[in-house]
Amino acid sequence: MYVPASFAPPDDASLFAAIERYSFALLVSGSGAELSASHLPLLLDRRSGERGILLGHMARANGQWREAAGQLVLAIFSGPHAYISPSWYEAEQVVPTWNYVAVHAYGRLELIESAAETEQLLRRTIETYEAGRPRPWQLNESPEWIDKLVGQIVAFRIPIDRLEGKWKLNQNQPPERRAKVVAALEQQGEKNASEIARLMRGAR
Repeated sequence: MYVPASFAPPDDASLFAAIERYSFALLVSGSGAELSASHLPLLLDRRSGERGILLGHMARANGQWREAAGQLVLAIFSGPHAYISPSWYEAEQVVPTWNYVAVHAYGRLELIESAAETEQLLRRTIETYEAGRPRPWQLNESPEWIDKLVGQIVAFRIPIDRLEGKWKLNQNQPPERRAKVVAALEQQGEKNASEIARLMRGAR
């Protein structure tokens, strides 16, 4: 990823925090001249491996797991993003741009062969995304039904070899222009715009 010094992530901890907050990822793998991509939720285990491990699963009918097994893959985590109009700067010789947060994680994909580990990961995924709901849904079906479900998916882990991040939040603009952009974004009342405004206020 092209990351000018002014758009570098605040610190290493912010990379992990972004992965956990924006965990619906794009998993990209290659086979020869072809590329494959799947949109998947990925969980982060910060304490395992040298740089953490990503955990996920995909449908067994999705052939990407066969080509990706043992290969270097890229998981892209896209955070909030917003169009920035040059009119907000109230200045000359400026151009439109896009503010955003993104993290790239690289590693070799390892298949999880054990049905018990696959079920455990499935339950962990459900618990993660049901947490905080008024009535969290639980996987309380019959063992036979769960076995069938587990057989229809393929679980995997990706020990992270390399992490890259980009926090493009107008850090290359003077403070007065940044303040005008924040105000304009907050007036939009849209989730992405509001989140970018919040991040801009905290950016160095």
